[in-house]
Amino acid sequence: MMGGDFGPQSTIPAALAALQEFPHLQLVLCGDQPVLEQALKLAGVVDEPRIRFVHSTEQVLMADKPASALRSKRESAMRHALELVEQEQVHACVSAGNTGALIAIAHYVLKMLNGVERPALISALPSCQGNPVYMLDLGATVNCDADTLFQFAMMGAVMAEQVIGIKAPRVALLNMGEEEIKGSDQIKRASQLLTECNGLNYIGYIEGNDIFSGKADVIVCDGFVGNVALKTCEGVAKLIIKRAQQSIKQRPLAALLSWLFKPVLKSLYQGMNPDHYNGASLIGLRGIVVKSHGNATKDAFLSAIRQAVREVERQVPAKIKDRLEQVLIDKA
Repeated sequence: MMGGDFGPQSTIPAALAALQEFPHLQLVLCGDQPVLEQALKLAGVVDEPRIRFVHSTEQVLMADKPASALRSKRESAMRHALELVEQEQVHACVSAGNTGALIAIAHYVLKMLNGVERPALISALPSCQGNPVYMLDLGATVNCDADTLFQFAMMGAVMAEQVIGIKAPRVALLNMGEEEIKGSDQIKRASQLLTECNGLNYIGYIEGNDIFSGKADVIVCDGFVGNVALKTCEGVAKLIIKRAQQSIKQRPLAALLSWLFKPVLKSLYQGMNPDHYNGASLIGLRGIVVKSHGNATKDAFLSAIRQAVREVERQVPAKIKDRLEQVLIDKA
């Protein structure tokens, strides 16, 4: 609850909104308990029966190095939240804190699923066809070999199947061209592994300009490429929204016409606003962990909580485990 740029200023309102949206939801708030209780009091909430606290005396700062946070911040809210998942006292962890520290601590505390070598950050993005497209890895594993990319593809397919209900999701590798001769040796080898895999709807390479086209339901890449692509897309989306708002303010006629097209503009804004797609899942672990942007607003952090709820309801880690075990059996 203490992580991110705004801490309880955004996480507390989001938590309260989540309780209203999901009547069955119970929340364990990890952080500085007096600070959190004061924030709840200011929001007009006292003694909410579906909220309990785990007091944390330390905080992982955004500037902390992952190894240092893992060794030295054992009483942090982040560590406590992940330990609750490992102890099965809660079903999922949502954090807006230091990404590197969250990955390192989650890897240490929760461990990897059998058959998975490295975790991946995966998130849903909008597409021209209306259905979201899942993209991974978004920064958890910078350098990936062919086997890791293959594992990411399998996990991404399970996410698309379970969370948004796509049967036989189309899986593609993000590459610098669609031709078979393009790309690094690792990409080419991963493509060969995916082509040979039964039960996976692999459609080949996809380029960056088709990320939002709807050609693929799952797009796979290494963490470096994925993170740069994601941040670039978010920046462009915010630029378009900002330019549209400025244009309306500067032109009286445009401002008048905007009232007529308000429902259309609102729908366009909601479809492009990165806040509505906030919440990258750290998959491959023996537990559910959702990473929110550090600059998340109330609505953005609420989106991350929604993502965690969906994964709990669909038992995503168990489904990934089953799929990977089946792949190992088929290979044998």
